[in-house]
Amino acid sequence: MIISEQWLRSWVSPEIDTEALAHQLTMAGLEVDAITPVAGEFSGVVVAEIVSAEQHPDADKLRVCQVETGDGQVQIVCGAPNARVGLKAPLAKVGARLPGDFKIKKAKLRGVESQGMLCAQAELGISEENAGLMELAADAPVGTDLREYLHLDDRTLELGLTPNRADCLSVAGVARDVGAITGVNVVANESVTVGVTTDRAFPVVVEAIEKCPRYVGRVISGVDMTRATPLAMAERLRRAGLRCIDPVVDVTNYVMLELGQPLHAFDLDTLEGGIVVRDAKPAEQMTLLDGSEITLEEGSLVIADHNRALALAGIMGGENSGVSANTQNVFLESAFFTPELIAGRARRYGLHTDASHRYERGVDWQLQQQAIERATELLCQIVGGDAGPLVEVSSEAALPERAQIELRASRIRRILGFDFPADQVTTILSALGFEVTVVNDGLWRCVAPSWRFDMSQEDDLIEELARIYGYDNLPATRIAAPLAMVADTECQRGLGTVRRQLVARGFHEAITFSFVAPELQAMFRDSESVIGLRNPISADLSEMRTSLLPGLANALAHNVKRQAARLRLFETGGTFVADGEVYQQRQRLGLAMLGARDSENWTGEAERIDFSDIKGEVEQILAGAGIDATFAATTHPGLHPGQTAEVRTGEQRIAVLGALHPTVAKALDLPASTYLAELDLAAILSAPVPAYQDISRYPESRRDIAVVLEESVSAEQVLAQVRKVAGSVLVDLRVFDVYAGKGVEPGHKSLALGLTFRDQARTLDDSEISDVIAQVVDSLTENLGAQLRS
Repeated sequence: MIISEQWLRSWVSPEIDTEALAHQLTMAGLEVDAITPVAGEFSGVVVAEIVSAEQHPDADKLRVCQVETGDGQVQIVCGAPNARVGLKAPLAKVGARLPGDFKIKKAKLRGVESQGMLCAQAELGISEENAGLMELAADAPVGTDLREYLHLDDRTLELGLTPNRADCLSVAGVARDVGAITGVNVVANESVTVGVTTDRAFPVVVEAIEKCPRYVGRVISGVDMTRATPLAMAERLRRAGLRCIDPVVDVTNYVMLELGQPLHAFDLDTLEGGIVVRDAKPAEQMTLLDGSEITLEEGSLVIADHNRALALAGIMGGENSGVSANTQNVFLESAFFTPELIAGRARRYGLHTDASHRYERGVDWQLQQQAIERATELLCQIVGGDAGPLVEVSSEAALPERAQIELRASRIRRILGFDFPADQVTTILSALGFEVTVVNDGLWRCVAPSWRFDMSQEDDLIEELARIYGYDNLPATRIAAPLAMVADTECQRGLGTVRRQLVARGFHEAITFSFVAPELQAMFRDSESVIGLRNPISADLSEMRTSLLPGLANALAHNVKRQAARLRLFETGGTFVADGEVYQQRQRLGLAMLGARDSENWTGEAERIDFSDIKGEVEQILAGAGIDATFAATTHPGLHPGQTAEVRTGEQRIAVLGALHPTVAKALDLPASTYLAELDLAAILSAPVPAYQDISRYPESRRDIAVVLEESVSAEQVLAQVRKVAGSVLVDLRVFDVYAGKGVEPGHKSLALGLTFRDQARTLDDSEISDVIAQVVDSLTENLGAQLRS
């Protein structure tokens, strides 16, 4: 929001300078991002009139002009294409200083004397317009100092408003806050009711009453579009960042900036039958004012006549709906659109307008009549015409309700830390537009104004008191609160421990959005129900993630495109699924790996990672949690069906891991050797309680065996069977070789196992170990069909 300081001070003018005003606004939550002069520093520039313009004798593009300055005529050589007899323009007289400390002197241009310079807007630092001379109004008084005539000793304040402060997207709204902050009365334009001078009206029907609870329209007939927008209005629009178009559009923009209510003017003679506020029809087409053609989405609200859609409600008018130089009769609309149903519509069409910016944040739902009366008043003053009766369609049931909130002095004391002056509670809240009733000593009943959509609870009122009272004025008090020491259980480890473990193993933490593109999520999604966003940041971020894998895969792709060849990423965060009407949030840990197994070094060629690497990382995490888990082959969307495993503890599945599916890898431009894993965070944050165990003083003994069994039998099954039979004397068990080929029957494989035995109380002799080995082999043969390999 950009606002002229002079315009603001015409409403409320505290006796403080610009910097102090900006500071107070910022401290009250209306952050002033920039203070900018409306024109450059110049002096000696006056309003002048060209009384004659002759062709330069030696230059085709120059003219020799006689210019009236109010103190006589001077000769100016000018190259501007719009230099003409009767034009009033700024003249920098001899001795004048222009921005950049440029001093005007007498000069000769191609042999002809020039006594000053006629100026364009860019040369005065007013705007970047440099195509010709700055054209002033025909009634501009010749000889008047330009700074005085245009009131250029002004600055603009650029406010960075938060989304909840839509009420300050107007001069009236900012003035209201300034008045409350400084204690100065606000001198607002009085609400006017324009006299009806014609009975001409245009019918209005609102079909989508829940989306448009109030619609006000009026016919103004017999307007004169040849008239110009008044200079004062044009300057205020320019300083707010809006360009002048024509008197009617300028008035609608002016009222929007002044009061905060967007308006739209239709050429009445192009409308057929009447206005209909309705939902868009399937595949309905429309051409907007900017010339772009769109296909209206289902659920979009449009303003239409009986023949076609005229405007995208609350966003932008249609190409054939606006006024033009030939317009004689105007239909003026002022409406309230429900913010929740308008929000996000503009972004879906790739649009952002001043109207949509206000409507999706919330426009005062009691302002429509006042705004259309103000616009009618200005239009009748500028372009003339006869005003018809107001046509209003509204539904009280569909309109918002003003929040009613009780405020307690005890709650103010608890939040702000001191006894807030009771008299100032009523003063501050009343200045902000609240209706305040003193119920008893220490209790107020407050009704929020219709322009404050962000008021819903007691703490909202306390925030208003604090920001207007002044955060700098709040006393510093010590916080006193009873503290209870919470026991730190040994069977739970912190998330920081897991993160440090992964960082120590070469991983980098990634933080991705909690919402993802639907097409990306579909690559990894199983049967879980997706939660869609009603108002997404963009179409590519319109679903809540059901897994961390899409975000991590996308992060890998982003880095690979930037020539990163070896990546190790992890992320912790929530995933979101819908179980009917209930939303569930689950905490997960995700891992992503690609590239070489080790960093590049001189000792040998780099080997690319494989499934065993991601499995090893998962095993390390599980080991830190003391989890005795089993791995089993499985399938999962987005992962390679032949290189995917799940991790279980009993019947609970706590992790899935595997190689990225080739089709997904191709779609994301990732290498085939990309591996992902996702673990249940709650499960791995558990930790075994430390317990001392004596170190055996007796020697250990290792035996190696090789067994041949069917390829369908997993190594995990073999290891589980060996542990079951070998008992407590087996202290270590590992697979150190897998072989299939010559000497092994087709469809079978050979597993070589290393078994290490030790007893805590004595030395095991060879016969005891041999007996255990024999039992292990018999058990493998009986239960898994294994044969001891000779």
